Amino acid sequence: MTDISKAGTFKLGDRTVKRLGYGAMQLAGPGVFGPPKDRDAALAVLREAIASGVDHIDTSDFYGPHVTNQIIREALHPYPANLTIVTKVSARRGADASWLPAMSPKELTEAVHDNLRNLGLDVIEVVNLRSMHGIHGPAEGSLEPQLNTLAELQRQGLIRHIGMSNVTSTQIAQGRSIAEIVCVQNQYNIAHREDDALIDALAADGIAYVPFFPLGGFTPLQSDTLANVARKLGATPMQVALAWLLRRAPNILLIPGTSSVGHLRENLAAAELDLPADALAVLNGIADEKAAA
Repeated sequence: MTDISKAGTFKLGDRTVKRLGYGAMQLAGPGVFGPPKDRDAALAVLREAIASGVDHIDTSDFYGPHVTNQIIREALHPYPANLTIVTKVSARRGADASWLPAMSPKELTEAVHDNLRNLGLDVIEVVNLRSMHGIHGPAEGSLEPQLNTLAELQRQGLIRHIGMSNVTSTQIAQGRSIAEIVCVQNQYNIAHREDDALIDALAADGIAYVPFFPLGGFTPLQSDTLANVARKLGATPMQVALAWLLRRAPNILLIPGTSSVGHLRENLAAAELDLPADALAVLNGIADEKAAA
């Protein structure tokens, strides 16, 4: 079995977690909507993740909606004492599977209570506020009312820590003026590197950075360069992409998602993949290739 502790650890709030975790989004049905085609397979993936040493699961009650949290509870409750569950709020799903903003204080409060109920928790370790000022990427706009709402829920003991997602540096600074921000979750991968400077700044302040779509998300990474490096190393392109992220900065926590036990094992094996200096140099150029294309 892969030893994922070889990827190291980092602080997430007041806990130390292994840098390779698991993202639950793909446990819902197609388009992250409705139930999975195979519920038993979804349960098996979660149980395999825990058996493999994963101690950090990322989820949201708007996955499904409600589906992934209910599956997590069925598979893992009562939870291991060292398991850190992170969720996010500020969106809801339309009947047509659309993603709709839900950023009012009332909606955010209801979302936190929905997460608590469906996960079977009395307190959520980390709640990320996902900015909906931009649906497909960060966009400027004040998040003060939303952050104040989460800070109040934190004072009530329903949230232990607050994070932010899909946000700009300006919004992060605003967040840190209102509450301690323990993590930032933005899109970032070997080909999508707009947050390079932000990652380094957060690392200097001891704040975790959690890239979503580390393998490309709905548009999986496609790169001849990545494939060639993987072939030379006897690994899969996705393993190389994850190993590159682990090398990129010590504060990066990974949450690759899958609904397959086999793919889960492949992803976790990235913890043991060594990237020699020449391979790392080639991989660092993929973002430049993407920009040129």
